[in-house]
Amino acid sequence: MTVQGKTVLVTGGTSGIGEAIARAYAAEGADVVITGRSEERGRRIVDSLTEDGARVRFIRADLQKFDDVQRLAGEVERVDVLVNDAGAFPFGPTDEVESEVFDSTFAVNVKAPFFLTGAFAPRMADNGGGAIVNVSTMVASFGMPGMALYGSTKAALELLTKAWAAEYGPEGVRVNAIAPGPTRTPGTEPMGENLDRIAATLPLGRPATPEEIANAALFLGSDEASYVNGAVVAVDGGRTAT
Repeated sequence: MTVQGKTVLVTGGTSGIGEAIARAYAAEGADVVITGRSEERGRRIVDSLTEDGARVRFIRADLQKFDDVQRLAGEVERVDVLVNDAGAFPFGPTDEVESEVFDSTFAVNVKAPFFLTGAFAPRMADNGGGAIVNVSTMVASFGMPGMALYGSTKAALELLTKAWAAEYGPEGVRVNAIAPGPTRTPGTEPMGENLDRIAATLPLGRPATPEEIANAALFLGSDEASYVNGAVVAVDGGRTAT
């Protein structure tokens, strides 16, 4: 994929799908900036990638906090590819969701991508163009018990993807999203056997690996996807197709 020399910012890049996306871009020669809440995880990933000759750095940021969102937008001057991966994914019945959890989930999954895109997209346009990749989920497209809060935030992100594609496309900034299915990551470990039960409903019948999701995010940020704009790419083993 043609991303060599591009500067790529991956939010939530210290574990799971975000880490796999960061590693995929780094392996293709991009300069990668990752964010996350854990200094320890961030440093571990930076050390492992720099050992392989990659150019990568870590910025600690808690995207529940708007001050951190603003600081991140100010600290990273140039971005060619923005990957909005950081996410909160509380699962459970609607009547058990507390107000604080509702607010923090929308803060991470909707507010942070909204204002990061607002900060970086105009800069990309000034630099001749760029790409934004939003990480959604298959449950943004259909209802599933226990996922009303999570799914609704990602449904909002998918609409924003299309709105931003229309808004920034004329300025050379492409905006797309990927919608993963069940993926085996540290974040989904608490789901236990439920992850496998959900995966069994897919035509492919198994959970994804983070690397399989990362490949789609890498493509959308690359020059090979130069005519893809406003798309939500299902990477869900065929679930939404059926």
